[in-house]
Formats: sequence, structure tokens, C-alpha cells
Amino acid sequence: MNTAEPVPSAEALLRAAPPHALVATAGRLLAERFGALDMTLLLADYGLSVLQPVTHLPHTGEPVSAHDGPAGTAFTSQNPVVEITADPATQLVHLPITVRGDRLGVLSVRVPGSGADPGTVLRLCDFATGLGHEVATAGRDTDLYLQARRTRRLTLAAEMQWQLLPGRGCARDEYVIGAHLEPAYAIGGDNFDWSTSADHLTLTVTDGMGQGIEASLLTGLAVGALRNARRAGIGLADQACLADQALYSQYGGKSYASTLLLRFDLDTGTVRAVDAGSPQLYRQRGTTVERVELEAQLPLGMFEETNYEEQTFQVEPGDRLVVISSGVHRTRSADGELFGETVLRQILGATRQTQPHEAARSVVAGLIEHVGGEGLLADAAVVCLDWRGRPAGEARTGR
Repeated sequence: MNTAEPVPSAEALLRAAPPHALVATAGRLLAERFGALDMTLLLADYGLSVLQPVTHLPHTGEPVSAHDGPAGTAFTSQNPVVEITADPATQLVHLPITVRGDRLGVLSVRVPGSGADPGTVLRLCDFATGLGHEVATAGRDTDLYLQARRTRRLTLAAEMQWQLLPGRGCARDEYVIGAHLEPAYAIGGDNFDWSTSADHLTLTVTDGMGQGIEASLLTGLAVGALRNARRAGIGLADQACLADQALYSQYGGKSYASTLLLRFDLDTGTVRAVDAGSPQLYRQRGTTVERVELEAQLPLGMFEETNYEEQTFQVEPGDRLVVISSGVHRTRSADGELFGETVLRQILGATRQTQPHEAARSVVAGLIEHVGGEGLLADAAVVCLDWRGRPAGEARTGR
């Protein structure tokens, strides 16, 4: 009778490792199970411009581009990249690390000889995903990985906003979301949030007035009130009403938050919407880009006991929705030219075949180019959602 103890899975061993020891544990497991000669964990920085090698935490090695080179290609394409190195005896495999659609970075693993066969690469991808889940979970207990993502210090307002966000992406069979914020290290009042259930997705984009700490506190209260109402099972319009009351009670109408609230029915593609302020919504269907015109209602907290009403529109499989904050559509260049729909349409057309994450980043990059390459004076938030829909026969499965 075989009484040998079962070999623990790599995922189980990563889960058992202390948060600060994840990198060392991953390196040991890769050496034991894949013959890896070395490995590097690279985490995307807050601006999604570079990948920061995690070495001796909280310090990092020299960053590499998040958009160019083998590691950058793996990150942007979300596909593994095998790099042929100068040493013919080794290969370098770059594996995207993504947790439920949220891109965290890249795991680079050096393997001997021609060890990067398709089966091994597939197993390495699974390992990278397991490591990503543990890095994300470790953020509850340690600051080390958050520190490793920073190319410089965040402002206090930015620190508060990043902790408030659900992530920078989310993916399910029915949709893929990618989002981007700038200025990443000094963001103040812009925010996006989402929550998914078996049959619905709720998505909000909020633009709190003002700058710095005041804007961050205002937006924090707005997002907290919206989440509180949503988690009580209240409808979309009433979520807006309760958040409006919370802000007015605190600020008396002197400060308010513009918010777009969307609730998607995953079965039908019907979207309920409340447009409470300035975020704008565009729909890209095929090669056509159109503004989704919604009834403009008052921002949250502007007046006491404002009533909000829902509207509906439809999305179809293949549609791309893009939400932009006022920091995008109201920004002017040095000569006073507004960042208008013409430029936005050009960018959306050029990025139609890219991932939602890259489309959102490209809109912000185009905005920065529009203002002359200087830093943005106002917060800018872009959320891009690709709608796939639910195949016939899979409705109401509760999965």
C-alpha cells in the first residue's frame, strides 16, 4: 500500500508563505518544479508606464517599459512571450500576471535550454496566476508590494483614492473592463467602482469637485454612500438619492460629486443609467462612435433631496463603452483648444482592436499629448468596457 504523503501544490505552498516571503518562495518552487535558473517579479507602477522589478522589498531594481520589449509585450498583449537570450543555453519566459482581469505585472522566468515548450509555458502561466492572487491577497497584510509599485511618493489624496478603487480591471465571460487614472501619483477626486453578481454588473464613475484632500474626502464619502446603498439591495436611482442626501448633509451644497451610474443586465444587455453630472459615455459599435445621450441630472449633493430617474439603453455583443470624466472632455491645450470629440473618436478608432486596458490608457496618453506633454492640471478618469454578452441558453444559471 502506498502511504507516501501527497506533494502539496504550488498554490498551496504560496498560500502558506508569509506575505513578505512570496518572492523567495516562488523562486524556490520554480527552481524545484521547472528547473528555473532565476526569476523576477515585475509589478506595474501606478501610471502603467513601467514594470518595477521586486528585489529586496521595499526597494526595486531598474524598471523596464510596460509597453515595449519582451516583458512590456507580455503585459500589454496579456500573452506569454518567450525571449531568446544571448546565452543559447537558456530562454527567458515572460508571463502576464492578471487577477480576474486586473493586470498586476509580469513574472519573468529563466529556464534552461529549450525548456520553454508549450506545455511548460502553460504550466508557468498557471503558476503566475496563482502568484498574482497571493500578491493581491498579501496587500491586506503588508505594504511591501504597494511600495514596490511606486516610482515616487504618492500625494496623500492619491493614496486615499487608490485604496478606494476596486482595481484597474475586471473580466468575466460577459464583459472585460479596463480603467486608467491620471495624474496617477497626484489624483484627487476622480474614481471608478464596480460590483458584479450572477446576473448584473454595476459600474460608477465619480468626479468629486475641487482638488487634493478636499476632493478625495468628498469622493470617498460619495463612493462609500453609493456602496452602502448598493449593498442594501436598493435600486440605481435610489442609490443616487441616498448618496445625494449624504453629501448634502455633510457639505450643505457647497461641494458635490458628478457621477454616472450604470447597471447592466447580463442576460439581455439592457443598461439602466443615472447621469448625475459630468462624466460622458460613448458607445463604439463596429466602426461607429457615438455619444450615448442621457438626461443630465444634478450632481450628487448639490441640492437637498434631489430625485433621480433611471433611463435605459441597450448594448450588443461586440460593443465597446467608454466613460470619460470632466478632466478628459473639459481639458484645454495651451492655446485654449478643447480636447473634443474629434480627437477622442480618432483615438477610439485607432485602438478598436486593442484590449480595453490599453484603449483607456491611450485616451489618457492622447490627452497628455493634447496639453503639450505637460502634467495634467485636473484629474482624468477613463473606463473602457467591452461587452460580449451571454450566449443563448446560459441565462439565469446563477453561476
